[in-house]
Amino acid sequence: MPTFLAPPFGQELRRRLAAPLRRRHRQTLRERIGLMKRGHLSCWPLRAVLGTNHAHERRHHTQGKGTDVEMTDAPIEVVVTRLAAAPEAVRASAALLSDAERHRARRFAFDRDASRFIVARARLRQLLAARLGVRAQAVEFEYGAYGKPVLSRRFADSDLHFNVSHCDDVAAYAFSGGHAIGIDVEAVREISDADNIAARYFSRLENATYRSLKPCDRPLGFFNCWTRKEAFVKALGDGLSMPLDRFDVTLAPGDPAKVLRVEDTPGDDSGWRLDSLCPAAGYVVAIASQA
Repeated sequence: MPTFLAPPFGQELRRRLAAPLRRRHRQTLRERIGLMKRGHLSCWPLRAVLGTNHAHERRHHTQGKGTDVEMTDAPIEVVVTRLAAAPEAVRASAALLSDAERHRARRFAFDRDASRFIVARARLRQLLAARLGVRAQAVEFEYGAYGKPVLSRRFADSDLHFNVSHCDDVAAYAFSGGHAIGIDVEAVREISDADNIAARYFSRLENATYRSLKPCDRPLGFFNCWTRKEAFVKALGDGLSMPLDRFDVTLAPGDPAKVLRVEDTPGDDSGWRLDSLCPAAGYVVAIASQA
């Protein structure tokens, strides 16, 4: 594949949209909490299997807090979890981190962001440890050009691939045995310059599809495309990316997640697959993996 040495496009968009997105995320979280209190929204009530035609619901409640969404029993496993935690839970999570990770946490300007990083990294360690058969503190990482963590060479025989994404207090983790994988999670919301972003970053087909949507469907269509392209780029790995107009993904609400084209190769022959899920109202997750 051709090289395109720019970071995944979601990073650039997040820098551009940081302030308005933070305001919208806070509003979305308040709305979600209100729905939970009124009993209109359950906490992550899903267990499903990627690559099959069925899904099983299961509730994972932990001391009245949020729960994890797990997609297991398949070559691809996905866990979506909440990062909100009481101070004592954050301290317990910090005990699982390396000295370098704790130092990184201290560099965050806001306690909220530091806590989310600590809980997210501790959860990653726990999930990896369960799959590697080691203690969470024993998991070792190496880092790519853009800071993407991978398992150290010590665990090379496991052939375990993983990827992580965060949005507000939601974290999504994807695991695959022997195949590259990428994941992205976003809160669906309206953004003022979505049309301009689509024109700049989406492919010609994707932009045409996006503009054909009804106005009420455009926010979901936008983030369907955003998360699917971001997951695909992340699955390619550091330094092995491609221009964003060189591949097409589906985005219309109701259409299955799918790679339609990779350069001149039809999506069905590209060796890549896309999956998507909605772990809770207002969120969308995309997973890209080698077929």
